[in-house]
Amino acid sequence: QVQLVESGGGLVQAGGSLRLSCAASGRTFSSYFMGWFRQAPGKEREFVAAISWNGGRFYYVDSVKGRFTISRENAKNTVYLQMNSLKPEDTAVYYCAAAVAEWSISTTPNYWGQGTQVTVSS
Repeated sequence: QVQLVESGGGLVQAGGSLRLSCAASGRTFSSYFMGWFRQAPGKEREFVAAISWNGGRFYYVDSVKGRFTISRENAKNTVYLQMNSLKPEDTAVYYCAAAVAEWSISTTPNYWGQGTQVTVSS
């Protein structure tokens, strides 16, 4: 069982930056693929980014490539999402996720956090 707690959301102006953090419980954090999803009002939840267990592989949705960076610190059981050059269309609730298998991290993760709100004003 893994529990995920996100933090770092907030209100920022367009062009600004935020860094989201996701703290995970459990002693097996380093064996999980970790990811971030987001859900804007009235829209379905969408995959944003993922990182492999050792940080060697990364995946991003096209709309955030070059602006967002996912990273992890296994010693701290934490995964991050650095978000730069934010746009109003990035406004959403951002969710942290964990998956046992790489194939599922972008579609059906095993565990979810409760979400943190990110609002980008124009």
